[in-house]
Amino acid sequence: MDTDRRDEPAWLLVTRREVVSRITDKSFLLGTAFMVVLIAGFIGFSAWQEERTDTVTLAATPDAAAMATAVADAAPGVDENVEVTVVEVDDRAAAESALREDEVDAWLHPTDDGWQLTSESSEQGSLTNVVEVVVQQQVLADNAAEVGTTVESLQAGSTVTTAFLRGDAEKAGVAEAVGFVFVFLFYFAALVFGMQLASSVIEEKQSRIVEIIAAAIPVRHLLAGKVLGNTALAVIQLMVYLVVGLVGLSFTSYKSYVPALSGPTAWFIGFFLAGFIALACLWAVAGSLASRTEDLQATSTPLTMLMLVMFFGGLSLDGRGQVIASFVPPVSAVVMPKRILAGGVEWWEPLLALGLLAAFAAVTVWVGERLYRRALLQTGGRVSLRQAWSAAE
Repeated sequence: MDTDRRDEPAWLLVTRREVVSRITDKSFLLGTAFMVVLIAGFIGFSAWQEERTDTVTLAATPDAAAMATAVADAAPGVDENVEVTVVEVDDRAAAESALREDEVDAWLHPTDDGWQLTSESSEQGSLTNVVEVVVQQQVLADNAAEVGTTVESLQAGSTVTTAFLRGDAEKAGVAEAVGFVFVFLFYFAALVFGMQLASSVIEEKQSRIVEIIAAAIPVRHLLAGKVLGNTALAVIQLMVYLVVGLVGLSFTSYKSYVPALSGPTAWFIGFFLAGFIALACLWAVAGSLASRTEDLQATSTPLTMLMLVMFFGGLSLDGRGQVIASFVPPVSAVVMPKRILAGGVEWWEPLLALGLLAAFAAVTVWVGERLYRRALLQTGGRVSLRQAWSAAE
């Protein structure tokens, strides 16, 4: 077995070392487990909130009893998760007393120009929405009857619908939420694994272990192994999060969207892979330019700024700006998957964007390899990009 390992390429040995050292690290395992629990817990809480029935008690004086009863009867039709129970009280003083004693959640009563819903100290959100709809319908019906017409006639032509020139309006909300998750996962993985990759390079420089490694294997193999090892770990962790998320989503009211999300998720993994490799090389360069841990903040500042641009650009861009950014590496790694989620993307657009991103990754690998190779063994202080680029090998 030892003979077989000696025959393996050096970069593969480094890759295995990176994966094994991290996958057996308790902090890595605990961090991954924590995120899994967090994702599952959030989805579970959301599902519970959707299924939970909000039971509220509504106080009504005799002059509001009919309207309160109408609210209670119509509540399930407005919001199936709201159940209203009417409590009749004698007068205003009794209603206010019931509110103070927490015997009722709100009090519905008429005013000079309409109706008022009074609560003790906080707004009853779900009840307020139901009351607004029912009271409006009831009053509109009464007013229509007085002038000898119907509610339908009065409301004719007042319906507002939404549509999109690009994409499916029905999936817009889900696509926006899942798009945020994609952007966050990319940013989180690139930042966490990138910082750890840069820190490991600095540790090897400080301890002079890198000099021994560089004497045994080519430096480019060391860089390739570190990048591939961290990329493999990031993709594995990403797959775990995505599987947990999709499985959890299948137990919510959005389960019908799971099949439609499979394709965009596969595209996201492809863009994640290309984008992460490009950024991982740059993180390795940031580590090689530093001679001690304190230098990392300075050497990694341009990279962290780039990642912030990607993060906020992925969240805020829309319209023509989003279309343009979806073809500009490395921002395209997070913007194009969002466009695919929203729909309305031509079949060739993701292929072109992924090709451009892969080309960008190839350039960063070539540039990063040169900078890494020439800066790695310089330990006299922080190395500038110009010094690393022009340094003799």
